[in-house]
Amino acid sequence: MNWYKFSSPKTFYPVAGSLAPYFLGVAGALLILGLYIAFFLAPTDFQQGEAYRIIFVHVPAAWMSMFVYLIMAGWSVVGLSLNSKLSYMMAQALAPTGAIFTFLALVTGSLWGKPMWGAWWVWDARLTSELILLFLYVGYMALHSALDDVRRADRATAVFALVSAVNVPIIYFSVKWWNTLHQGASVSLTQAPAMAKIMLMGMLIMSISFWMYTIGVALLRLQCIIAEREREIIWMNEAQRSE
Repeated sequence: MNWYKFSSPKTFYPVAGSLAPYFLGVAGALLILGLYIAFFLAPTDFQQGEAYRIIFVHVPAAWMSMFVYLIMAGWSVVGLSLNSKLSYMMAQALAPTGAIFTFLALVTGSLWGKPMWGAWWVWDARLTSELILLFLYVGYMALHSALDDVRRADRATAVFALVSAVNVPIIYFSVKWWNTLHQGASVSLTQAPAMAKIMLMGMLIMSISFWMYTIGVALLRLQCIIAEREREIIWMNEAQRSE
């Protein structure tokens, strides 16, 4: 199969519309399962009590906030290297969802921090770098909106995403590089998880749900971006009339 044909907005437009409902359906089913595990099957933490259950949303949201930005940077590299319009569009489509997950991570972190630390917010290295990530998402979207020339906006935001992606490893390693109130990672690729298996299962299911949601929403948003950019081209007018 010639996969290169899917790099064309014209070819990928109907594909995005067809795939999005499946990803969103899987996301919804996994979300229900993950929340059921979080609130009904997972045991109470002996140190943090019931308040710890917020990590089933907080940790996957924090993971997604960082991962989505790295994916945006990856699409930016492809766009700059191959001058691919669709790659720029993919990065643009991911930005709002990444910003939402970053905001969700910050809010749930504050809700967890109040009973644990006695404060809604502290200028901790992990929290501060995560807040900077939210500003970077907003800056990315604002920069793209501020430039009238779409191609120039694509290149400018691609460079912005690549340069600012350095903040992601800072977030991840902040608890190792500095003295922080934020606890270390409970899940590591090199060590056994420091939690019960049912807790880990719930967290991983929630993470997959968030990822499926990200793909589904990004595909729908990508369709909107393609429709807006290609609105004066004949194939787009024909595609919209057939929908």
